Amino acid sequence: MPRIIILIIALLITIKGHSSVIEMCQSCVITTLEDAIQKVNKCDTILIDGGEYHIENVFIDKSLTIIGSNQATLISKSGDELLTITADYVTIKGLILKNVTMSYIKERAAIRAVKQKYITIENNFIKDCFFAIYLENSHFGNINNNIIEGNATTEAESGNGIHAWYCKNINISNNNIKGHRDGIYFEFVDKSKITNNHSELNTRYGLHFMFSNDDDYWSNTFKNNGVGVAVMFSSRITMLNNQFIYNWGRASYGLLLKEINDAQIIGNMLKENTIGIYIEGSNRVKYSNNTFDHNGWAIKFSGGSSDNDFTRNNFINNSLDLIVNTKLGSNILHHNYWSNYSGYDLDRDRIGDVPYYPVKLFSYILDQAPEAIVLMRSLFVDLINFSERVSPVFTPKEVMDDYPIMDIIR
Repeated sequence: MPRIIILIIALLITIKGHSSVIEMCQSCVITTLEDAIQKVNKCDTILIDGGEYHIENVFIDKSLTIIGSNQATLISKSGDELLTITADYVTIKGLILKNVTMSYIKERAAIRAVKQKYITIENNFIKDCFFAIYLENSHFGNINNNIIEGNATTEAESGNGIHAWYCKNINISNNNIKGHRDGIYFEFVDKSKITNNHSELNTRYGLHFMFSNDDDYWSNTFKNNGVGVAVMFSSRITMLNNQFIYNWGRASYGLLLKEINDAQIIGNMLKENTIGIYIEGSNRVKYSNNTFDHNGWAIKFSGGSSDNDFTRNNFINNSLDLIVNTKLGSNILHHNYWSNYSGYDLDRDRIGDVPYYPVKLFSYILDQAPEAIVLMRSLFVDLINFSERVSPVFTPKEVMDDYPIMDIIR
């Protein structure tokens, strides 16, 4: 960024906030971040104009704004953390942060906030760092428009892209995250939003959260991660218009739901996953207007789940649409589109006149003997599925969609 633009930004900040601006660069009076923080007052701004700065862990103990321009880069000298925020109302933007190395005894991060409020971290490029952004017992934070690229090879030797622990009112939006253990990790994080992020090629989960309530996850893409997305032990969750795609592996899935209650799973795309959604011990969840496209299993439904409603979902060309190991009980399955439905619609109301039974005999065989997958497209499988449909013995008769929709639901 040309110097004139930097000066204009500084002037605008000064006029708006009645604060001072200190410029830091390799040829300036102030050449180190430690000196700049020492000289500024509360609510001042530090402008870092280009250059590479090899630093040890710098503590930000004042409410201030740090803005980087012209590819201003902070590099960890020893592999330890780069920036530790210990004050409220801190903004960090426009920096390149690099070279925080792996540790077995400390979760080192490029940027860490500890017990603080109103933290903004945006428009940064964080590369090859063990943990990228780590929020610990911090609230009312905004993590926006960052590019985060790790170099993870195994789960044991990698950290998370964005890690939040015991936080409230955190907004995470428009970040691009790849190459970490978990792209985004939430534990005990309430009343927060994750929107418009792209989490890809992480060794474990694109998103992993536990014990977190009243959170919203909208319009994110979780693609080609090691296992997929795991949502566990949480209540009142809304997952709207997300994409869970290309998560393949022996025990992989697009979305795992374990002990989830009173949630909304609406308008999501689950495409080409080993299992679209794996559900265990989850109650009072509404699944609506989701599309399950070319998955191995669209839904694998375990026991201990009740009062779930599956309505107006699309099941398109999945190898197996549904597997259950118990009766549906109080769970409801109705008004969905099934590409494998071969019934008829004589009254032309666009609803099938005969029920659709999504559980196939072969799914039970696979559950007991996974090696039988090699027979998936064989004539033998077609014959046993047909014979079971004509005279059901093993598959549950009550697991059916009484009102299958004839056309794809838009």
